[in-house]
Amino acid sequence: MSQPQPASSAVIELDGLSVRLGGRPILTELRASCEGRAIGLLGPNGAGKTTLLRTILGFYRPSAGGARVLGLSLTGEGKELRAQVGYMPESDSFVAGMTAVRFVRLMAELSGLPPEPALERAHESLFYVGLGEARYRKLGTFSTGMKQMVKLAQALVHGPRLLMLDEPTNGLDPPARKRMLKLIEEIRDRGETQILLSSHLLRDVEMVCDEVLILKQGRIAASCDLEAERRANRAFVEIELHAPEPAFAAALSDLGCELAVSDAGRLKLVLPDGRSVRDIYTTADRLGVGIRHLDIKRDSLQDIFLRAMEGDHGGL
Repeated sequence: MSQPQPASSAVIELDGLSVRLGGRPILTELRASCEGRAIGLLGPNGAGKTTLLRTILGFYRPSAGGARVLGLSLTGEGKELRAQVGYMPESDSFVAGMTAVRFVRLMAELSGLPPEPALERAHESLFYVGLGEARYRKLGTFSTGMKQMVKLAQALVHGPRLLMLDEPTNGLDPPARKRMLKLIEEIRDRGETQILLSSHLLRDVEMVCDEVLILKQGRIAASCDLEAERRANRAFVEIELHAPEPAFAAALSDLGCELAVSDAGRLKLVLPDGRSVRDIYTTADRLGVGIRHLDIKRDSLQDIFLRAMEGDHGGL
């Protein structure tokens, strides 16, 4: 008798997911498993990010393959899944003459809450995003930043297990963007809600997310665990000396550095774990070596993204 398989811990499992719209392939054979507290969905405009979000929400049906989100099948358990998801769309979808609290209450009721708890949660959500004083104002009078916060409030109001955010900092000035990202970080760190953040802004994803999925032309170009990348990321150092110094190169090698030396007094090295740039300067000072220039570089999300964009993953 076979043993039951343990439930997957993945937030999102894509199993050859494909989507065609109007006979045109938009998503093609997506395969990935993401487990992070906050998953970043990256890609240029037209890569298929919003289509993937809308497919998860049941707006589009897969043309092939399938997916599970929070352990629930998109096709067989879509209603149960949608009850556990909060969605903040990129585009505004408001009734201009409606007050903020009435709108958020309506969205709470549409998510399944009874009227009284929906109203109570609407007030709580608006206070949480900083709109407590403006909750009785009509949405048509709100600024872009306030509208973004209302969209976040309505996505949170029913206490979802997964919060899906489509370009949450779109149109925000720097202070409003900082506040939005801080709220998303707070939600992530509470550990009650996992996050799927779609954005074309690498800095937003790098600040908030611990895992990233990169789309290019409707295909997965890269998938990586940012936390693991950060832990494994070694420092690459380029040094230019006033003159070649063989003793200095030998001393750096003794520190455990992987080293390449040119005849012109230039060195390229990788610092091992436990060593820092301070050790390089200390060694140079001890040997009386003059450093003309030193540059340190680590792989960033930008490097990962650019490599993914340069790769050949097929076109549409």
